[in-house]
Amino acid sequence: MVGRELQPGPVMQIAVFSARPYDRRFLDEANQRDATGQGFAFVYFDAALDVHTAALAQDCAAVCVFVNDRLDAPVLHALHALGVRAVLLRCAGFNNVDLAAAKALDLFVARVPAYSPEAVAEHALALVMTLNRQTHRAYNRVREGNFMLDGLLGRTLHGRTVGIVGTGKIGLATARIFKGMGCTVLGHDPYPSPAFAGVGGRVGLDELLARADIVSLHCPLTPDTQHLINDASLARMKTGAMLVNTSRGALVDTHAVIRALKSRRLGHLAIDVYEQESALFFQDLSGEIIDDEAFQRLMTFPNVLVTGHQGFFTMEALQEISAITLENLRDFAAGRACVNAVGTG
Repeated sequence: MVGRELQPGPVMQIAVFSARPYDRRFLDEANQRDATGQGFAFVYFDAALDVHTAALAQDCAAVCVFVNDRLDAPVLHALHALGVRAVLLRCAGFNNVDLAAAKALDLFVARVPAYSPEAVAEHALALVMTLNRQTHRAYNRVREGNFMLDGLLGRTLHGRTVGIVGTGKIGLATARIFKGMGCTVLGHDPYPSPAFAGVGGRVGLDELLARADIVSLHCPLTPDTQHLINDASLARMKTGAMLVNTSRGALVDTHAVIRALKSRRLGHLAIDVYEQESALFFQDLSGEIIDDEAFQRLMTFPNVLVTGHQGFFTMEALQEISAITLENLRDFAAGRACVNAVGTG
């Protein structure tokens, strides 16, 4: 665990949880570029935030957290008792925050609602291209001197139908990429983006699932979207279709997907997020036994591709995340309204 280096004087301290070297680099660079001279001191911890690690935020006015940090009521109460008054999410999602508890404690909560949506969209494309053309398998074969093409047959994406579930900024960026590749693009969103009309056709979810060769998820995780992909929705998809998830792991019922893969109804699965990822992602478990049986079962399928929540991981996105996080922090420090505040009503 990274140790604490307390700063003297009136400098506001922020405890950064789940911190990796790249978080330190980009947050420090953004802080150094801060023209206001506000003077923030980031205290980095590699531990995730939970009820056991909340005490690390002692003497800090704010915590800066990521997707797998826990901010339920017990954690928020513990932080508040330590003097923490702000929660800065360096991500778009906030399903890990108990907003009712945050409101009761009068905590400032802000997120990074959009950061280089093209980064995640391009990663979705990379997953599709890799799994469709088997380039990951070809790479390993060639390194071993095997130049056979058997088992590497893919499909031409031009002319295929791609269904985008969630047409916000990331979904829209993904739709534009696939349209540029000559695909027919369909979109579903209960709150449709007007800009999507110029890219693809808006349809109901059932029609999208029935028509799409590739279904790509880009919607937030809410009570309404949890396990959006389940046995029933998988049964409505085209046989042999590809499912891509670069949004939130719990949009997909993992056990239902395993059943669809076993029955050969689902042709391919590409995921950058996983329902139980907090116990796995952002850590090196290569020397450990992974006891998540569902995840281990997924890894046995040759038509499944998993990456460890790296869709956001570009220099441009990290620079933007850090810059917006600093903007949110300055709003909190100045006591002014923040455009990125998360509603706690």
